[in-house]
Amino acid sequence: MACDNNPMPQSYEFDVLIIGSGAAGLTVALNLPEHLQVAVVSKADISSGATLWAQGGIAAVLDDDDSLENHISDTLSAGGGLCHEDAVRFTVEHGRESIDWLIDSGVTFTRDDESHYHLTREGGHSHRRIIHAADATGHAVSTTLTSQAQARSNISLMSGRVAVDLITNRKLSLPGNACVGAYILNLEDNHVELFRARFTIIATGGASKAYRYTTNPDGASGDGIAMAWRAGCRVGNMEFNQFHPTCLYHPHAKSFLITEAVRGEGGTLLLPDGTRFMDRFDERGELAPRDIVARAIDHEMKRLGADHLYLDISHKPADFVRHHFPTIYEKCLTFGIDITREPIPVVPAAHYTCGGIVSDERARTDINQLYVVGEAAFTGLHGANRMASNSLLECLVYGRAAAADIARRESDIPAPPHAPDWDESQVRDSDEDVVISHNWDELRHFMWDYVGIVRTTKRLQRAKHRIDLLEREIGEFYSNYRVSNDLLELRNLVTVADLIICSALQRRESRGLHYTLDYPGLLHEAKDTVLVPTTYRRAAP
Repeated sequence: MACDNNPMPQSYEFDVLIIGSGAAGLTVALNLPEHLQVAVVSKADISSGATLWAQGGIAAVLDDDDSLENHISDTLSAGGGLCHEDAVRFTVEHGRESIDWLIDSGVTFTRDDESHYHLTREGGHSHRRIIHAADATGHAVSTTLTSQAQARSNISLMSGRVAVDLITNRKLSLPGNACVGAYILNLEDNHVELFRARFTIIATGGASKAYRYTTNPDGASGDGIAMAWRAGCRVGNMEFNQFHPTCLYHPHAKSFLITEAVRGEGGTLLLPDGTRFMDRFDERGELAPRDIVARAIDHEMKRLGADHLYLDISHKPADFVRHHFPTIYEKCLTFGIDITREPIPVVPAAHYTCGGIVSDERARTDINQLYVVGEAAFTGLHGANRMASNSLLECLVYGRAAAADIARRESDIPAPPHAPDWDESQVRDSDEDVVISHNWDELRHFMWDYVGIVRTTKRLQRAKHRIDLLEREIGEFYSNYRVSNDLLELRNLVTVADLIICSALQRRESRGLHYTLDYPGLLHEAKDTVLVPTTYRRAAP
């Protein structure tokens, strides 16, 4: 690593730059050869991303009664005909070794006894195959991997930084189509730093903050997807936004998810009068895939004019509930809800971005030396609907694959070329921050109302009209004022929202998570929605 002596602006050079510090980003970092100098940058604390809040667990074939073919079949079924079978098979076949790596790294999963881990079941799974750490699996994975990364002398963990844009050969007027780093805003001093790197990995998570209600942390603003699109990468299947069926409904609860494992362990969904309803929508009842459950809840709420429904696990023994769901039990108790005695008020919320940056089995994108792992990626694994607990598995499998590919290639990739420092000479401090907050609220409201669980062409067209106006307004703002975290996130959310709307308008059918009243049936042929930027250039082989 090298840095210059000028404190403003600061310049860094690394072998590998990883943007994002969740399970995906840290998996890459920890599997890279230790002679490589690695930077892991994150907006807030290193362990502040979506991984930390993942409750349910990680899907993998770990029981003799289960099989790889069962897991593959379940994933394909949940994906609504759009899963890429090669990606599904690749992920599932590398599941056990990925779990073994986590265990070897020190993650403590819940056990039935000394020789067996407890495996739970969630919607869409035909067998118990979800390994977990009580109901706080993400916390266990995140804290363990962060601790491992802190102990590595070749890994620099750099928090309080948000990426502005990728740096490519094309941007530098150089031949070839490679990514050579990124401009990154240091939130401590509000100056943009130059990070040059031989390899860059996007591990920034999804874009669910485009919606008014979400289970995601505040940083889930689609930064990586938007940056890659601006740099020339294709994106795929952005219309498939997964809405988690059960987010805690309480005026003082912010985005608290009630894990699907509650339903996997016998929890039932209830109407306000206490009657069950899921059997009217799917023979699998509460264990139907998330898209079906979310639409059923949305339907019943609209039919009844209710602002929430209920999830009940109180018929189970109190000790069982407290043992399996300690985090949920304690959290609900702070709001006066004892889940061992009463049902939990719930509402659907935006949860997972199934589409993303087009990538292959080595996590490579359309731009050479640029990789993407985790929720920001479109690998083909999830299809039209992500099956529960396949997401952390994807982070692990593709993170390890990216690290292996970099290790194979690194001796052939030269040091990154010179790049200019960020130029702030033509901009000024903003005195109109109200524009940012107003546009942020407007965006999230119309995305929820027009591009939500149930859609129509007219609603999508209205959303497209508004997004075009916002893009022009924010583009002008970005050109004239110094960048800030709020401005960068808004700029990226508007870009990603536009990608979601354009993708949804192109899909003239209802498939998986995309349900439109104008085209309620399925087309005969299942096709991905792939958007190509006008600046797109094919990566050299």
